[in-house]
Amino acid sequence: MTGNKTTRIDKYLWSIRVYKTRNLASEECRKGRVIINDAQVKPSRLISENEIILVKKPPVTFKYRVIEAIENRVSAKLVSQYAEDLTSDEEKAKLDMKQTAVSGFRDRGTGRPTKKDRRLIDRLTDDSSDS
Repeated sequence: MTGNKTTRIDKYLWSIRVYKTRNLASEECRKGRVIINDAQVKPSRLISENEIILVKKPPVTFKYRVIEAIENRVSAKLVSQYAEDLTSDEEKAKLDMKQTAVSGFRDRGTGRPTKKDRRLIDRLTDDSSDS
């Protein structure tokens, strides 16, 4: 490993596959969803080894520790050499719950919901989110 290497936060998040594109990583930084040392960061912020990065991807907040700063995108197998995932199991469970949530089901050929159907659907979804 090389010592004291720095790179831009947007480039690093793209390199370790947190975001699909570098542009998306930059946008998320500008929106304030990337936090280092309890402060929102700009895409141009330089990072170095052993910094903790919080990435908010609602409903989950991911936490990463920089092992080595890199600028080029690496394969998914090599990401563990450059970043350590410190995300708690509770946060990962939130992601699993979101993916397994049941969406509404309509029979084929029934067309778009009427205003009455829409109110019923809204009432059902609001009741299920309160519990």
